[in-house]
Amino acid sequence: MTDSRVYFQPAYILQQRNYRESSLIIEAFTRDFGRISVLAKGVRKAKSKSQGLLQPFIPLQLAFFDKTELKTLTDVELAEPFQPMSGFALYCGFYLNELIAAFLHKEDPHPELFAEYRQCLADLQQEELLQAVLRNFELNLIEKAGYGLQLIYDAHHGSPVDPVKKYHLDADLCPVEAENGIYSGKTLLAIQSRNFTDAQVLAEAKVLLRRVLDILLHGKPLNSRKVLNDIIKRL
Repeated sequence: MTDSRVYFQPAYILQQRNYRESSLIIEAFTRDFGRISVLAKGVRKAKSKSQGLLQPFIPLQLAFFDKTELKTLTDVELAEPFQPMSGFALYCGFYLNELIAAFLHKEDPHPELFAEYRQCLADLQQEELLQAVLRNFELNLIEKAGYGLQLIYDAHHGSPVDPVKKYHLDADLCPVEAENGIYSGKTLLAIQSRNFTDAQVLAEAKVLLRRVLDILLHGKPLNSRKVLNDIIKRL
């Protein structure tokens, strides 16, 4: 990225933190520049019109001065009407934001993933789709980050995964047939094809992807996941 001004860049806020007395440092996910850090000067002042917009899950158009790794915000506008996130979907949204921050390198554009994230926020509002939406996004993020899964061939025998057999994942996160395997071949094939219409597949996919993410994150805990688990336990 060169020393220039950027205008009307579609973006979502992932995280923010206070900076000095009246400013914010924002982590934003943008369509054309990927994940960036932006200094928003003076937006915490009482007369600021921008602070209310600089929140997660609001579709924005950002303008910023691209001089260093820490950009300087010059303007922000609402990109389009949106439905505010609430309830369990809100916490799921924070989970997605934390995953993006953990997996995507700074200033590495992923316009397709940006479009998928935008659609994902809308789909999370439909409770019956929520689990399938999360699993799809996890898979897409893993793939875009360069860790695509291979779940259709037995890694040790070189044979296609059989839907009626059981498997576990080896150290390379590939399926291996095992009598005591915890993943059915049916689930592995469904995950590979992004088919989450079956309740058993959804349940096993959640377990499998949690393990995959934990390994790829080298055991780094996700704060949003802990919050989600606490909420589920209370339901």
